[in-house]
Amino acid sequence: MNDAPNTKIAVNTVLVSGPLGSTNTGPATATPGGGPAGAARPSVLSLAIKEKAALYAAYMPYLKHGGIFVPTNKPYQIGDQVYLILTLLDDPTKIPVAGKVVWIGPSGGSKTQGIGVHFPADESGQIARKRIEDSLGSALKSLRPTHTI
Repeated sequence: MNDAPNTKIAVNTVLVSGPLGSTNTGPATATPGGGPAGAARPSVLSLAIKEKAALYAAYMPYLKHGGIFVPTNKPYQIGDQVYLILTLLDDPTKIPVAGKVVWIGPSGGSKTQGIGVHFPADESGQIARKRIEDSLGSALKSLRPTHTI
């Protein structure tokens, strides 16, 4: 049984085929170890979390710079680079952050399949972590199950 809350998270994958910012909006595919098929560039994931419970379930505060769970059935490998565009709760501001896959959720079973993305030590990672932690407030101390624990 999945103890993580049933929450709303929207994810959109975009295949980056040229310099970051020029995208192919066709179906994205990923290959293990190399990110999107035929490209050495990171895949771009747009993650919109609309509820505080979903943010709590996705946030990974135990990582050195923080991180977030991204539900996906695309194959990734530990160490793959991904570029996230986060939208949190009711704030329309998009938070761009490049990160690295550090956890891969199992396919099948009771947990949601996906990847754990570690935020970088740079300013974008610090902004993402601060925005998430400010949004969660005292909920960070909760012992409720998450997507990764």
